[in-house]
Amino acid sequence: MPADLPPPTVEAVVVQPPRLPPLAGEAAFAVQSLDVEALRAEPRLDEALRRSPGVSLFRRTGSDAANPTIQGLSLRAIAPSGAGRALVTLDGAPQNDPFGGWVIWSSLPPESLAGVSLIRGAGAGPYGAGALTGVVALTERPTGGGLQALEAFVGERESGRLAVAGGDDHLFLAAAGSTTAGYTPVRAGAGPADAPTTLSDFSASARVQGELLGGTGALRVGLYEERRGAGLVGARSIASGASAALTLARPPGETEAGWRVQAWLRSSDLKNSSAAVADGRAFTTPANDQYATPALGWGVNAAWQGRSGPWSWEAGADARFTDGEVRERFRFMNGAFTRHRQAGGRTRVAGLYGEAAYATPDLILTGGVRVDGWASSDAVRRERDAATGQLLLDASPAGQEGTTPTARLGARWRLGGEVFLRGAAYAGFRPPTLNELHRPFRVGNDVTEANAALEPERLYGIEAGLTGEGRVRWSATLFHNRLEDPITNVTVGFGPATFPVAGFIPAGGVLRQRQNAGEIEATGVELDVAADISETLALRAALGATRARVDGGAAAPQLTGKRPAQTPELTITAGADWRPMELLHLSADLRYESARFEDDLNSRKLETAAFVDLRAAWRVSEDAEVYLAADNLFDAEVEVGETGGGIESFAAPRTVRVGFSLRR
Repeated sequence: MPADLPPPTVEAVVVQPPRLPPLAGEAAFAVQSLDVEALRAEPRLDEALRRSPGVSLFRRTGSDAANPTIQGLSLRAIAPSGAGRALVTLDGAPQNDPFGGWVIWSSLPPESLAGVSLIRGAGAGPYGAGALTGVVALTERPTGGGLQALEAFVGERESGRLAVAGGDDHLFLAAAGSTTAGYTPVRAGAGPADAPTTLSDFSASARVQGELLGGTGALRVGLYEERRGAGLVGARSIASGASAALTLARPPGETEAGWRVQAWLRSSDLKNSSAAVADGRAFTTPANDQYATPALGWGVNAAWQGRSGPWSWEAGADARFTDGEVRERFRFMNGAFTRHRQAGGRTRVAGLYGEAAYATPDLILTGGVRVDGWASSDAVRRERDAATGQLLLDASPAGQEGTTPTARLGARWRLGGEVFLRGAAYAGFRPPTLNELHRPFRVGNDVTEANAALEPERLYGIEAGLTGEGRVRWSATLFHNRLEDPITNVTVGFGPATFPVAGFIPAGGVLRQRQNAGEIEATGVELDVAADISETLALRAALGATRARVDGGAAAPQLTGKRPAQTPELTITAGADWRPMELLHLSADLRYESARFEDDLNSRKLETAAFVDLRAAWRVSEDAEVYLAADNLFDAEVEVGETGGGIESFAAPRTVRVGFSLRR
């Protein structure tokens, strides 16, 4: 090669995962996006999502310490649920657990993602069942580019994490693992019964893709496992699972339609043991041992999408099936479990939908309808004497089935410049999970019974909003939602007492049952603002205020006028990013939340909470930095639970970590 010629350059081949773009009408709804930099700030995805005030798990505890069964995600403070009232997808494939509806957040490392879209409001149309309060649509990184992300840190309480993502032209790989010695949730009044919330988790995924049938085809497989200590001696959980998704897609062009066909599969298992706490928290006694919860979920979806000038449309179909059961030992007496239980069944839901949008720079109109058939069937609950095998209970509850139509409409007008007025109306539904239908559970001395007769929740809502774009980006949304037949843990008795099926409830304990309890009315406002003050300083703030009340009706009149359990009335988040010099990046995040109630009767109050996270990063190259972070900088007491005896438990204390981060 002649010396005066420049060396050849090789352009990296970057290929996106196969998917269809959202219709232009999506802009008529309350949509928030998080990019790679926003995801970089937190090591766990659910923590990154909480920058939006309406995003929450069932309780205040994050997925670093929460039991898997309370990691369901909800949008807007209408009534959080352990099963979650939002649908989470990864390039179109559902990520909610097939048995419980919750999300194993450790299986979705932020390093593997290119972005997140949060669509608030019932997601009828292309999203369907489960998208009751909205959708969290995750987008995985493209193939190509070699190493795309690397994260490593060590921190207090023997905590550490390592994550990596990258690949070549046709292969994308991601893996992550973390460990921590945890913290003891109970502070005042803690005794020998209390233990740390330890955690050890691992996940890995691979995606192979290339050109196929005139579009792009991809096969993605993943697996995960996490082991947790639950904060009590003898209480622990092990969640594991695997997934696969086969996707073929071709985005629409100017003259030809696009399409997507996808088949997916998710298997999961949960081992979960709980313990009863003695007076004075002197010791624990085994309460039950759910030694296996095997479940399998599978489904298909297909869509046809086209464009013609300002018009775009999509029609499609989807179906989801689940099959699972819980196997457990319970009723601990004289040093041994004396009962064995097997309970489970099947669910299915399938739907057809169509949606169209008309979009110009000044006006967007969109509308969609769908209809779903749903069913729960093959329910069984058998209980045996553990010593003799004698059958003590053999029940086959009747199944439920029905057809539910839903729809959504939206519009957005340009008022002038970069200011838009938008409005939307929608309806959505969520069928009960196998967990809600069939799995009883225990936390300390409180017992919650399943209910195989549950029917789907339905939500109807309207909203109006103003948005502004430019150097200062802002939005203001007013919404009203009505949630009919919400699945709620309803108090039916107090200990000490013996109840049919549930058995003995000790002193200070409460017996609850999952029920469709009346309806919940929620009216709220959401405010978001982000501003680039200068080239070196950016500020952001958001507020969510919701007034939600229960009308228990004839099913649960004692709940009428009460606030739904775990529902705060006010949440505020704020943040700042400052670069005082070229290589130094400082960021701070504040979260404030008003009081909420632990229980349906509003008798256990969790006090107001506020905490600050701080992060300082020093850039060592164009893509990499070393950082020092302090979560809950001022060691605030964030109350996350309260027992019937008044014992309070708290989220993590101040945690300092130091790490290395690379993003490309």
